[in-house]
Amino acid sequence: MWLTPTLRVECLRERGCDGHVQMIPRRRDFLLLAAAIFGLVLRCQLAAEEPRQTSGLDVKAVERARILAAAKAALEASPITITRFPAKLSEGGPNDFYSNGDYWWPDPAKAEGLPYIQRDGETNPANFVAHRRCVMQLRDAVAALGAAYLVTGEDHYVTKAAGLLRVFFLDPKTRMNPHLKYAQAILGRTPGRGVGIIDTLHLVEIPPAILAMRRSPALPPEVLAGLKQWFADYTDWMITSKNGQEEAAAKNNHAVAYWLQIATFASLTGDEARLAECRRQFKAVFLPKQMATDGSFPAELKRTKPYGYSIFQLDNLAALCQVLSRPQDNLWQFELPDGRGMQRAMAFLYPFLADKTKWPHRPDIKAWAGWPVRQPCLLFAGLALDQPKYVDLWKRLPPDPIDAEVRRNMAITQPLLWIAAAGEIGRTAATSSP
Repeated sequence: MWLTPTLRVECLRERGCDGHVQMIPRRRDFLLLAAAIFGLVLRCQLAAEEPRQTSGLDVKAVERARILAAAKAALEASPITITRFPAKLSEGGPNDFYSNGDYWWPDPAKAEGLPYIQRDGETNPANFVAHRRCVMQLRDAVAALGAAYLVTGEDHYVTKAAGLLRVFFLDPKTRMNPHLKYAQAILGRTPGRGVGIIDTLHLVEIPPAILAMRRSPALPPEVLAGLKQWFADYTDWMITSKNGQEEAAAKNNHAVAYWLQIATFASLTGDEARLAECRRQFKAVFLPKQMATDGSFPAELKRTKPYGYSIFQLDNLAALCQVLSRPQDNLWQFELPDGRGMQRAMAFLYPFLADKTKWPHRPDIKAWAGWPVRQPCLLFAGLALDQPKYVDLWKRLPPDPIDAEVRRNMAITQPLLWIAAAGEIGRTAATSSP
């Protein structure tokens, strides 16, 4: 018989005690057969660890140079902690995240400018943003290091990432507390709001990076356990707090960003119940209540930055599909009875990503020139839906935006992590606990 193209096993004909003729491999060939089976199983296991590739695209090859450049910079990064930047106006302590509402300004009609008034789409440059920058810097560094480990298998990237993660999440003196009570405060109005939870959106790339590195001996077990506990605690606060419940029920991109955080954090901690709720939100809330029949998002089109918000919304929904889809429950293919789903949403926005001049709505009042970049929805949907034109456009667009507003609205910097984690999340969810 033939097991592989290069192994043929010779068998002996022997008559058994029941009188039937049996085919018994020679001892030498039996050992060869066992070795071949072991090798086949090992190759299958290694293949399962590789990022899934379709349409002949080698994401590692496309991204390798920029990943290694970003990882080289990350290796030189100093420890990142919000405690280095005291927030004088915060009602919290040094370990509590603080930020100001983006579009809130002093009231020119009031002597002290209080309470602040809103100017939608116009960011107040006097806002306290140091803690946001810390979150983004951590994301940039850890995501790059995790992706570099995927590309090279070199443990020194993991060693550096583990040190950064320990300082930011675990060290009692420098850690960020797992809540956002004081995010997007409005002077004269509130010390913090539910909408502020979007300020930790950039943390969604930390779980895929951890999953990419978790088998490296350079990631100590106690660090991995501590990180799982931090994300479990933060998820609990998001689910149970008044601020979190308000954000979960938002009618626009804020709810999608909220549930994307829950999904990625639950993927790390193995919380299947919350992953199931994320899938329910996608099917029962986001598609029927936020998507129009043409695939657009009316709540985002009403904003002063309709183009950027439409991209932001679709990128985050695509990330949800990437995290939540399973062979038996593929959100990329899920559609409402009227056809609304990710395929229609991508079909709506793709022409305007390919040619912004065709955008039929008013241009954004800010960062109009900065969009689009290598939007992850193009890559993820291109692979999942077998749409080469999406992938081709993704490859042609600039990979690393320099516009601060665009960067602030990009949750994903290393899509390779998300492709690699798609299968890993399913295995982790079945075996892990906080």
